[in-house]
Amino acid sequence: MKHLALLLLAALWPLQAMANKGVALVHGTGRQTNAAADYWTWDMVNSIRQGLPNQANYIVINCDFTQYMWASGAAGCLAGQLHGFITQRGITDLVVITHSNGGNVMRWILSNPTYDSRYPLIIQRIRWVNALAPSSAGTPLATAVMNGNVFEQSLGWLLGYKNDAVRMQQPSWMAHYNANNLYGTASRPALPKGFWTVVGTNVRSAVWSGNSYCGGYAENVGLTITQAWLASCNDGFLECTSQSAAGRVWFYDTQRMQNGYVLSHNQSRRPCFGLDVILRNDL
Repeated sequence: MKHLALLLLAALWPLQAMANKGVALVHGTGRQTNAAADYWTWDMVNSIRQGLPNQANYIVINCDFTQYMWASGAAGCLAGQLHGFITQRGITDLVVITHSNGGNVMRWILSNPTYDSRYPLIIQRIRWVNALAPSSAGTPLATAVMNGNVFEQSLGWLLGYKNDAVRMQQPSWMAHYNANNLYGTASRPALPKGFWTVVGTNVRSAVWSGNSYCGGYAENVGLTITQAWLASCNDGFLECTSQSAAGRVWFYDTQRMQNGYVLSHNQSRRPCFGLDVILRNDL
């Protein structure tokens, strides 16, 4: 389906050539003040923005995604930064790249255009959203954290602790939001712009395997441990069914990564196995 969208864009190439293109990177759960360095890494950011005619037309979002997706520190902050970026730089064609819970915050904006006066312009200027390992249906690990399970310690680096965003990502809570507040899942209205998901299917952490070190070996070891509490297809944090619950699947990791490698939840926000080049070329 994304190939069809690309063909349609190609047919409109004269108009696309005049568009002022930009890219926004939206982090996942956590309170970020320097997401370019701490969440994505500058290697990832700088690689992706090479796909822009004007490489200065990028923004890396820094918000408080420990809050509920609709909160002022989450969707309000995201809307403020996107709206400012669009208006200040005259962006007419914006690709948004999200990771994990960032996909939920972005879906809130796309699903609720009358909630905030800034939302309509943002939606209008978005070409599509590329959602890397989105937590669209939540994760059982969020429930474990809220119940005081040992995951609270082992996943602190990824989730944080008992905050509202973690509470929100419990599967039963996300099922309610998907049924009542968000678009893009089964039996719900479609999102107004494409929401293309990249699904991670496994984790590698063997000490002798070079692909275990991309994104951080210790983090991949932790994600291997948490796999025991998830369905067989997972990225160490999210089950594949959650990642693919909203929008359309763009690709599963093994279909496009170098050597058919898998993407752990940590690796899907880093320049691992050619992911950054795929995202760059998509601009």
